[in-house]
Amino acid sequence: MSFAWNIPARCNIAQEACDRWADGSGRLALLHLQGDAVERISFDELHRRCCRLANVFLAHGVARGDRIGVLLPQGPEAAVAHLAAYRIGAIAVPLFLLFGEEALRFRLADCGAAALVTDQDGLAKLDNIRDTLPELTKVFAIGGGPGALDLAAEMARARDSHACLATGPDDPALIIYTSGTTGSPKGALHAHRVLRGHLPGVEWPHDGFPQPGDLFWTPADWAWIGGLLDVLLPSLFHGVPVLAHRMAKFDPEFCFHLMARHGVRNAFLPPTALRMLRGVTDPAHFGHALRSVGSGGETLGAEMLEWGRSAFGLTINEFYGQTECNQIVANSAKLFPVRPGSMGRAVPGHELAILDAEGQPLPDGAQGVLAVRAPDPVMFLRYWNNPAATADKFHGDWLLTGDQAVRDEAGMFTFIGRDDDVITSAGYRIGPGEVEDFLLTHPAIAQAAVIGLPDVLRTERVTAVVVLKPGFAPGAALAAEIQAQVRQRLAAHLYPRQVEFVEALPQTATGKIMRGALRARFAGEGVAG
Repeated sequence: MSFAWNIPARCNIAQEACDRWADGSGRLALLHLQGDAVERISFDELHRRCCRLANVFLAHGVARGDRIGVLLPQGPEAAVAHLAAYRIGAIAVPLFLLFGEEALRFRLADCGAAALVTDQDGLAKLDNIRDTLPELTKVFAIGGGPGALDLAAEMARARDSHACLATGPDDPALIIYTSGTTGSPKGALHAHRVLRGHLPGVEWPHDGFPQPGDLFWTPADWAWIGGLLDVLLPSLFHGVPVLAHRMAKFDPEFCFHLMARHGVRNAFLPPTALRMLRGVTDPAHFGHALRSVGSGGETLGAEMLEWGRSAFGLTINEFYGQTECNQIVANSAKLFPVRPGSMGRAVPGHELAILDAEGQPLPDGAQGVLAVRAPDPVMFLRYWNNPAATADKFHGDWLLTGDQAVRDEAGMFTFIGRDDDVITSAGYRIGPGEVEDFLLTHPAIAQAAVIGLPDVLRTERVTAVVVLKPGFAPGAALAAEIQAQVRQRLAAHLYPRQVEFVEALPQTATGKIMRGALRARFAGEGVAG
């Protein structure tokens, strides 16, 4: 298969995902679903809003290279905030709605955000941490509020024209925070080329995307790379409309209804969502127009693939990537047979290898770490403020994913396991370090280790194994208190669904927690608290 990257000398995500379609034709960009109301936003209107917000940013002193936090649900404001940041050469920092105060404070402080675009829920979370963020000088909130500018009022006063900055492909555009095994989350800095870098990895699993009539939707939040760069921005790049809807809670029957009612043709459905959808009786009666379903983050088995064929009348195409280098392996049932348990072949444009412990390529059939050759358009520039972690991510020209895999003679990759201790739960990749650090702020906890244990629905459930300080006794009430503190102050998706109390944590001679020993000890035990 012949393939060559087309990365122009001047590229800006805002121009490529919006401006080039804003030609006065009224081409549809977003369908925004709120209750029973549907707002239809054309590329022309999207462009006007982006220009207005870009001019607002500039008028308030937000400049090229400044970081702009985006703490918003799926919806036009989130898309506009991203595109407005890109067009002035600022760096967008997507933030997850379920983050608590501590998770937000770390990310906003680490990137030195100068501005934040949010809603009333986000503004409430910011209230208690604003004084710890001296660089955060401007907050734009939907509806305004104490210490915040009213987003709509500011945009109403701004001009709806703006010349998009002529950025280069390697100019910074985006920081997405990813969790590792130890210490604090790391900000993966991506350049404007990252959008074009994602395109083949979206086109393959979505069977030749785009096709006439395509319309894309995902329940995945746009704060994660899966929602933002697997769905929203590639769709807009191709002039394909995106359905935007914030689900307060995942409702599988509503999902089938939503896809049928709005004519969704392409969907990114994480494995946890698929497992919940599988519980719906007779999904065919909803009716749907789906022609492609992609899934990633966890391996799909033969039963799930077969269910997908029965429920959707198509083969679910699994794909693989990570925040630092996404959409690099994929299945494409229209091009080659999909094998249960295989995450697919190397997507065109990406050079992959299986390396041994010394960083040397291994032959097909041998297990080792999956690596990606640099340079690569989808690859991150570096970790923000963390040169040591950046250096550790590479061996020469190879980016090390940290995941063990095997490639067979047909070029099919099978995921084996992780080198690190990242937990995969409900589609989220969760680093234990951030949760462990937060647990140690509880007055009863002397030591903490966070592990993932097998879970039928979530793949893994976040589990906290803690050593208590003298004077504190284990029990269900304390476990519930610990869970509530993490859920409320850190993030709902990070809270431990299981809490175990131990006298001591197993450690190596150098003091490293032996999480593997803890997983072996507690696998299969019930939830405490």
